[in-house]
Amino acid sequence: MNDVQRWFEVGEVPQGLGPTVVTLGNFDGVHRGHREVLGRVVREAAERGATPVAVTFDPHPVAVLYPDRAPAAVMSLAQRLDALETVGLGATLVIEFTREFAQQTPEEFVESVFVRALHASVVVVGKDTRFGVRNSGDVETLRTLGRAHGFEVITLEDVGDGDERARWSSTQLRAELLDGSVEHAAEILGRPHVVSGTVVHGDHRGRELGYPTANLSQDHEGLVPSDGVYAGWLLRRDLPVDAPDRTLPAAVSVGTNPTFDGQQRRVEAYVLDRTDLDLYGERVSVEFVSLLRPTLRFDSIDELVVQMEQDVARCREILSAIVPS
Repeated sequence: MNDVQRWFEVGEVPQGLGPTVVTLGNFDGVHRGHREVLGRVVREAAERGATPVAVTFDPHPVAVLYPDRAPAAVMSLAQRLDALETVGLGATLVIEFTREFAQQTPEEFVESVFVRALHASVVVVGKDTRFGVRNSGDVETLRTLGRAHGFEVITLEDVGDGDERARWSSTQLRAELLDGSVEHAAEILGRPHVVSGTVVHGDHRGRELGYPTANLSQDHEGLVPSDGVYAGWLLRRDLPVDAPDRTLPAAVSVGTNPTFDGQQRRVEAYVLDRTDLDLYGERVSVEFVSLLRPTLRFDSIDELVVQMEQDVARCREILSAIVPS
């Protein structure tokens, strides 16, 4: 992974920086469509001896301007920045999105960020990019400003694989996850979707039933898919990458444990065939591979245990054919 600089306001950008090749976006999910754009930024920068930079916002602009219509975030800011570091960027600039910031005209935004702070020589954007107060700036606005300030604008078409359901967009990705379609989500992402958190104590019912689970804390990061049982992987973030027990096959449950009249929605993972692990306090990630079934309420504990046995067998079958990412 590159040593990527992170700036959390325009004033943190080093004064001597430049030239740069810049792109702009929310990058929620850092999915395959985003990576196409970011890859182009990195290639253009390499050809020109410039620094590749991504400019992003936090929180999501819609969450500030129209809170009742704000989309659920696929990633936390920390997850987004970590994912952006994997594409070859030299730096990421995070701009706090406020109502005051939203009043900037397109000209004010471009001049303060692209021109004065980043000394952009090239700006790479999608064809539908909008910016500035009330989204009044578009690609043609950007081209006009580029001619005035000496930077080139490269516009990219929408990207995808031709399948409407696997369209590479954050909106489609979010819809797939909320539907439990984690396989389709992985096609858009180019990797399994991840939810991360600290392992905390739960009700210990899983251990009593012979299937001890790692319960993720409620402050977990990443959009939780719809309720159900999934095949997946549990990644122990505190262990070295090459540690033998770092990535473990797991059956993952999302829901409220309706058989026990649970109220709190949880993400918990049973590591297949392991009852010897003490994961409390560890930072872990759960990768969602495949939805096995929706969450069900069982009439008896015995029925639940029989279903859990079947779930584990199915997880073992699915995961045995997959190399973890």
